[in-house]
Amino acid sequence: MGKIYSITSESVTEGHPDKVCDKISDAILDSLIKQDPNSRVAVETLVTTGTVHVSGEVTTTSYVDVQKIARETLKDIGYTNPKFGIDAHDAGVWISIHGQSPDISQGVTEGKGDDKDQGAGDQGMMYGYASDETEELMPLPILLAHKLTMRLAYVRREGLIKDIGPDGKSQVTVKYEDDKPIKVTDVVIAQQHLEIVDETELRAAITEHVINPICGDLIDESTNLHINATGRFVVGGPDGDTGLTGRKIIVDTYGGVGRHGGGAFSGKDPSKVDRSAAYMCRYVAKNIVAAGLAKRCEVQLSYAIGVAQPTNVNVQCFGTNTVDEEKISEAVKSVFDLRPKAIIETLQLKRPIFYKTAAYGHFGRNDPDFTWEKTDKADILKQKVSQ
Repeated sequence: MGKIYSITSESVTEGHPDKVCDKISDAILDSLIKQDPNSRVAVETLVTTGTVHVSGEVTTTSYVDVQKIARETLKDIGYTNPKFGIDAHDAGVWISIHGQSPDISQGVTEGKGDDKDQGAGDQGMMYGYASDETEELMPLPILLAHKLTMRLAYVRREGLIKDIGPDGKSQVTVKYEDDKPIKVTDVVIAQQHLEIVDETELRAAITEHVINPICGDLIDESTNLHINATGRFVVGGPDGDTGLTGRKIIVDTYGGVGRHGGGAFSGKDPSKVDRSAAYMCRYVAKNIVAAGLAKRCEVQLSYAIGVAQPTNVNVQCFGTNTVDEEKISEAVKSVFDLRPKAIIETLQLKRPIFYKTAAYGHFGRNDPDFTWEKTDKADILKQKVSQ
């Protein structure tokens, strides 16, 4: 028997308070860059019982009705019943947004024409990861966790399970042998519901309509299912837990597999390398794995504020690489332009595409707008390392 271990990852629905904040922040961002693609945006949201607080720094030529966007986002998520902790129509919306610091702006302003020496919007390190254990080249635990929360939202919207709310969470533990996933040992689901719901019936419905369709052959009679393990989940949403933008960075990325630089994504325009460079790291790592140069790959980039070239480019393959890591690193530097403006152009990030990234993960999604999921550089990387 080979090496055996387990990995756990979690996800949350778009109705989780932190994700409500991420979606409001990214809805504001999308609205701004739709009108002015060069908008500089750093918007933070806080939600609690019956209220939404939006603050941050914005430099733009466009105008958005922040209060209207906040309410539309709450409605889109499904918060139209005050019994679930906040209501799109009656919530109080507080706004405190001001201009970006000129000290930051002077180091980030783009050059003219083909000049790509736009400086990074901040210092920091960013990570990207890919693994060949799934078709999406993502770790299986986070992929399953996201699919479960997406399914929770689906059964709520379609009415397959009645009287459940927008707030929900999942957690999946996957058993590995010789670095290959072999079964799901534990599934945890927390699903908000109205007082009238019978917990026994809810557990049966979630097992039938959510867990079984997603986990399929990976579960059996020995798999532990924990559904609303406290016995009830009535008080939820912003009423049960204050939400903040950027508090689900592990949910947003790889579920704890690989490292994280600490920077959040939502509410930030692509001049912020916290977001754009993390997307580029995923793009690089995924192409390395797609090229067959490694089974698992983690890419780190780091930047200094106002400086275009990264201060570090590091590729780790955890012993799964088929060619020398130094060759892979040199190929990466040759194939990918890692300056902030070039990243924005390569991944076409000045588009209003960010709202849909704000829940169910920024990576591993089959969506043409998620340009960092393309594997169009795999063949070029293979050619470079063979030279």
